[in-house]
Amino acid sequence: VELKIVREKFKLVRLHRIPANLSWEGLQNSRRRHSPSTRFCDHPHMKQISLGLNLSTKKTRKREFLEEMDKVVPWDVLVQIVAPHYTQARTGRPAFPIETMLRIHYLQQWFGLSDPAMEEALHDVPVYREFAKLDGVLDRLPDESTLLRFRHLLEKNNLAPDMLRVVNDLLSYKGLLLKTGTAVDATLINAPSSTKNASGERDPEMHQTKKGNQWYFGMKAHIGVDADSGLVHSVITTAANVNDVTQANALLHGQEVEAYGDSGYQGADKRGDAQSAVRWHVAMRPGKRRALDKSQLKGRLADEIQTINARIRAKVEHPFRVIKQQFGFAKVRYKGLAKNTGQIVTLFALANLWMARKKLMALQA
Repeated sequence: VELKIVREKFKLVRLHRIPANLSWEGLQNSRRRHSPSTRFCDHPHMKQISLGLNLSTKKTRKREFLEEMDKVVPWDVLVQIVAPHYTQARTGRPAFPIETMLRIHYLQQWFGLSDPAMEEALHDVPVYREFAKLDGVLDRLPDESTLLRFRHLLEKNNLAPDMLRVVNDLLSYKGLLLKTGTAVDATLINAPSSTKNASGERDPEMHQTKKGNQWYFGMKAHIGVDADSGLVHSVITTAANVNDVTQANALLHGQEVEAYGDSGYQGADKRGDAQSAVRWHVAMRPGKRRALDKSQLKGRLADEIQTINARIRAKVEHPFRVIKQQFGFAKVRYKGLAKNTGQIVTLFALANLWMARKKLMALQA
């Protein structure tokens, strides 16, 4: 032990020029004080700073996702849609650019962030600031009130359908959205069923419905997708208790000749708003399909036709998976159908770009 003390004293005296007459406790304190890992960090007012330099070479999945979406979103056209409604005051601080506000708005949709959460994320996550073009040292960041006002502007002027139309026009121009067939379906979106709020009641525009043996409270999103690519071209929202078949023909764009739906769309071709030029392929009721005599040629052919139609209808489930699993939209965020419709239409427009991003980037290259 004495030899160890002598060696430690000699090392500290030689390296740091400390007094040689140290006790063992003083020696240990001196070692901690002069250790390279704590020399500049123990003091409460001395912190290491990075000077804003990002020296990491790893590209995260979030960064890859944002880089891909940055390439495929038609920013210039979307800015033109918002520009006529985006007024800028002549006095006071200058307004944020429209493209910056759009980018932040889409970040909220992709990552399920509320206005306060988005404000904090812009301060905490550098890749968000970089995507929103706010990565300058002196750039000010929008607060939650600014984000709220911009969202209200989009809702007041009903700009979400125009954004979906612009996205679909781009996809059609690139040859990715055909219009010869449409598959339709609907999905339930839950809403808070609690009455523990200021009014003491549920959202009056939402409703409950039963699916199987399970009760749900919320709304429905009805969509029509391209039967070839699975890209969404029509979106309608209703309360959850509205029957799917009532919206079937409204989801058609008018240029298709074939339409596909599950067994819930039985009788769509006989309704008053049915289009005579469209031929509906609706799935059999499960009980009726089980009753087919597959030992006979006719029964086997009927069953095979149902299988082929089911493969086409399966494409309508892909956009639902994207907005619910990829973008995390599992429950409505706002009260009333109007606000939630704006968000849902925006989500499907972004889902189209996400599903077609590989082909769009290949065409751009």
